[in-house]
Amino acid sequence: MRTLPLILAAGAASVAAPALAADLTVTVEVPTIRTAAYHRPYVAVWIERAADQAPMHTIALWYEAGATARGEGDGEQYLKDIRTWWRKGGRATTLPIDGVTGPTRAPGRQTITAAAARMNALPAGSYNVVVEAAREQGGRELVRVPFTWGGAANNATATGTSELGAVRVAVTR
Repeated sequence: MRTLPLILAAGAASVAAPALAADLTVTVEVPTIRTAAYHRPYVAVWIERAADQAPMHTIALWYEAGATARGEGDGEQYLKDIRTWWRKGGRATTLPIDGVTGPTRAPGRQTITAAAARMNALPAGSYNVVVEAAREQGGRELVRVPFTWGGAANNATATGTSELGAVRVAVTR
């Protein structure tokens, strides 16, 4: 008799899951910047609630982990330059974040697919994807792209002006 409630609970979970089953894909364009001393940007991509901008999940973090290419030690010490992400929870994050942390990226179009395990826990509602980039001997820029989770498929785009190009968010069912 003890197994019956467990079977019913498992069945109910599998029926409820497809209602929010969707994919979130973020495309970030890192522009080519012509300068004598170009350094790839450190980038954080996270989801925040639209209503109060409270952070929900970091979905990508690009930086030089371990010794840098120039032998300067750990690039983790420069994550505080991604100021908004750092203040909203980056400083309390244990690094590296499995499945999220990666190396800096070259200029061009970069695609991120949010981990299904993190997205399935996200309640239906209005959110922003936030992309923040900071570059040594360069600038810092933040782009917010609104999206709706848990309803119909939707797409949105915003464009940066210096350190980031177009940022596209696609929610597909």
